[in-house]
Amino acid sequence: MKKLDWYILKKLLITFVFVVGLLELVICVIDFTEKNDDFIKNEVSGKLIWDYYLSFMPYIASLLTPITVFITTVFVTAKLAANTEIVAILASGVSFKRLMLPYLFGAVMFGASSFYLNSYIIPDANKFRISFELEYLKDPFYYAGKHVHFKIGEEGYIYLFRYDNRRDIGNVVTLERIRDQRLVEKINARQIRWDSAGVWTLKNWQKRTILENEEIIESGKSLDTLLNLSPSDFTSKERHQETMTMTELNKYILLQQSRGADDVHLYQIEKYIRIMQPFTVIVLMFIGVIVSAKKSRQGTGFQIALGFLIAFAFIITFIMANAIAEAGSMNTILAIWIPNIMFSVVGLLLYKTVPR
Repeated sequence: MKKLDWYILKKLLITFVFVVGLLELVICVIDFTEKNDDFIKNEVSGKLIWDYYLSFMPYIASLLTPITVFITTVFVTAKLAANTEIVAILASGVSFKRLMLPYLFGAVMFGASSFYLNSYIIPDANKFRISFELEYLKDPFYYAGKHVHFKIGEEGYIYLFRYDNRRDIGNVVTLERIRDQRLVEKINARQIRWDSAGVWTLKNWQKRTILENEEIIESGKSLDTLLNLSPSDFTSKERHQETMTMTELNKYILLQQSRGADDVHLYQIEKYIRIMQPFTVIVLMFIGVIVSAKKSRQGTGFQIALGFLIAFAFIITFIMANAIAEAGSMNTILAIWIPNIMFSVVGLLLYKTVPR
């Protein structure tokens, strides 16, 4: 890389840190103002609040990364154009494609960092942040599901009429083992209770073992059993996907698919968004350079305002695409990639207007 590349890249890095820091400060102040009554009501200690915002800030920084990279690009490039630096660079024989090299390097660096942080660092911080919000800022969670079905193994299935997550007790339970589409074992119980030792205890149970030529019936008052099921399966799943690293997310998706769970697409959406975001950074930086590279008669303020308008349009498009993906009315991967596809086309059309 030449001095020109380092010159532009340094400006991008410094401006990015400044923009992220400023936005985080504003957002944290507003957020604290909104939540202060809940902090006082629940007598949350100052240390817990401090720890909460230490985990909240990386989350906000990650969430805003594509937009802050875009704003940074527009601001830096618009200033270079206003100072006639871009004109001087192009006049010296540097092509516009060559001029974009440090921007591309910066976009790849920001995108790769964003992917790593979103996949392996921020989910661990989110574990504390979300548990804090559920405990101090939300109403207590009560599991309200009825007629619950789970697949708990290659051959095992469980049915619960109701589950009480406050006492970790399920009522009207059926355990079935099906082999080659044939029922080979069935256990009915009035109640199932989680034991602190890590086992489930069946109360007032009856077991039917179905053989080829006979059926064996057993019963009893109490029976301990190990199941591929835990009380965590009945806890609040609100933003649960945000607390998982990419490795945990992949394992959980496979687990939920094996159980035939209805909410597996929410975890797939989270995975695809994490993969998509680095490419979003590259697309938005590309558009940012094009929008602000030409010196405008209206001044730098107009270009920055135009940049905010495009950023707002991207946010609206992303929200709509996310809603489409959650509704399942379109292929999940295609729905998540709609913003990148649309704005890539916009960027290519705008590229024709840049100075040569």
